[in-house]
Amino acid sequence: MALQTRNKEEVFEAIDEFNVRFVRIWFTDILGIPKSFAINPNELDGAFSEGMGFDGSSIEGFARIHESDMVAKPDPTTFQLIPWRQQENAVARMFCDIQNPDGTPYEGDPRNVLKRNLSRIKDDGYSFLVGPELEFFYFKGENNTDVLDNGGYFDLTTADNATDLRRDTILALDSMGIDVEYSHHEVAPSQHEIDLRYKDALSMADTVMTYKITVKEIARRYGYHASFMPKPIFGQNGSGMHVHQSLFQGKRNVMFDPGNEFNLSDEGRYYIAGLLRHAPEITAVTNQWVNSYKRLVPGYEAPVYIAWARRNRSSLVRVPMYKPGKEAATRVEYRSPDPAANPYLAFSVMLAAGLAGIANKYDLPSPQEQDIYHMTDEQRAKAGITSLPGSLNDAIHITEKSTLVREALGEHVFRAFIANKKAEWDAYRMNITQWELNRYLPLL
Repeated sequence: MALQTRNKEEVFEAIDEFNVRFVRIWFTDILGIPKSFAINPNELDGAFSEGMGFDGSSIEGFARIHESDMVAKPDPTTFQLIPWRQQENAVARMFCDIQNPDGTPYEGDPRNVLKRNLSRIKDDGYSFLVGPELEFFYFKGENNTDVLDNGGYFDLTTADNATDLRRDTILALDSMGIDVEYSHHEVAPSQHEIDLRYKDALSMADTVMTYKITVKEIARRYGYHASFMPKPIFGQNGSGMHVHQSLFQGKRNVMFDPGNEFNLSDEGRYYIAGLLRHAPEITAVTNQWVNSYKRLVPGYEAPVYIAWARRNRSSLVRVPMYKPGKEAATRVEYRSPDPAANPYLAFSVMLAAGLAGIANKYDLPSPQEQDIYHMTDEQRAKAGITSLPGSLNDAIHITEKSTLVREALGEHVFRAFIANKKAEWDAYRMNITQWELNRYLPLL
């Protein structure tokens, strides 16, 4: 049963009605790794009024040890029962906002970063709606990549052994008030996708975190492991998180213009141009792991080249044509992000890039409807098509110089994120891999 709580009084009513004995408080570090602690419902009144204190120095990207006192303030509108826990003596969860001890928003909190970016458009009555498509893999264990099936895209055969896992996951999401549009087997063996119905960006970022945890918990109940790793299997497609996005003002889709050739308003065209121009700068945030760049290579349906189109899935940005001419369906699909990104930060930088395009009225180049992978270097150069960064190291160096990303993330998160990614790259380049041992030991 999905609950719809709007204030703390309704939370207490739900706690009594469903005999909730523990409330888990959820938040993320700057990398999007979920964090949680449980409190007794008897402590909840104080948590709503004053917050719950914790040591922020132990959370990646949060405070330094000499200024580590943080406060977690639960958001009552996010209260939901956790369906994979027992119904007797039930467990619920709430997302929280991280605050300083004086009650001000903590600048290192990713949820606060997204709230701050959304406030830029709120005064003008705009809302930022997103609908991500998260792909993932099921494996037989967490320490291997043994697949459950050898199914392919949209397969409806006995090869798709994960149908029950997807069904139970959707039922769990539904019980938490999360709308699922559809689910299916993806291209690679044991790869799957459950698509979420679009909603406002803050609610969706919370939903993405809930989705990922739910997928993993249901898989664990079956004795399997679900992974959102961008590229877990060599020679197979990786997992993406295509993000459909649109701007609304009330019920009006700001990106829609029925008189335009592409049904795009000027704002819609500027928004796409902003995504294209700032794509190299935001890639370290939308694709934040060393492994992310093993997905962003030609030949596996992941976008590499910076261009836009309507039906061309080799382009970075696409304007889907499922329902041409329908205002509510007009949106922009940004195809490079992967599901291992922090959704609060990823949504923030994509919005910032699009808004920069609108503010500066960037020119939108012509759409590229031919397969960009099959174009020659000369053809791409003539068309003005450039590439996304080829490695995390390349992406970091570009992002580090970006005023747009610095302003979108805020100085604290920006510095902490860059430092963490540089450390990851250093660890990667100094590590001796099994591939190197297999390749060089017999020869050298």
